[in-house]
Amino acid sequence: MQRRALLAFSIIALALLVIIAIVVVKLHPSQQLQNASTAPVIAPASVGAVAPTFSVPTTHGEFDLAVVDRPVLLEVFATWCPHCQFETGILNRLYQRFGKRVAFIAIPGSTTDITGTGPSSQEDVQTFITRFGVRYPVAMYDPTLAVSRLYIQGGYPTIAMIDRSKRIVYLKSGQTNYSPLARAMEKLLH
Repeated sequence: MQRRALLAFSIIALALLVIIAIVVVKLHPSQQLQNASTAPVIAPASVGAVAPTFSVPTTHGEFDLAVVDRPVLLEVFATWCPHCQFETGILNRLYQRFGKRVAFIAIPGSTTDITGTGPSSQEDVQTFITRFGVRYPVAMYDPTLAVSRLYIQGGYPTIAMIDRSKRIVYLKSGQTNYSPLARAMEKLLH
């Protein structure tokens, strides 16, 4: 009898917890963590197409795709994205290896901050840079998400590689390990 009472009490308690969780999420949607599904589905950029040009101020000075005279690695990221956070170490390694021959640029592409609960800002981007030890150029906060709307491919991070003739030769979203990106960079340079 005590086992049945304990089981019934456990089921009721669990049901109440689920109901409370649902109510909290519905009443406080800004408290929900962001995920890749909140990114635009597919921007107009595509492999083989001419890369849409843009110009942005960065942590290393002005970046203007129209006048860059070398290949480009472009990342569209979100400060709250755990895959983007992880990939900073990979991009740092790639930048160290290829940074003299390839122009790197990372562009913030979300309106949500690193906590997933507030709006993004220049301070938010700087927090991301500092926290994850980013060494490659990062664009200052873009409140209109203009570059993201040109390149994002279904989620964060999106990486585009653009050759010297300004054609997109690589375009993928999601976390990618060092080796496939290094191979794509080598191919980009030949």
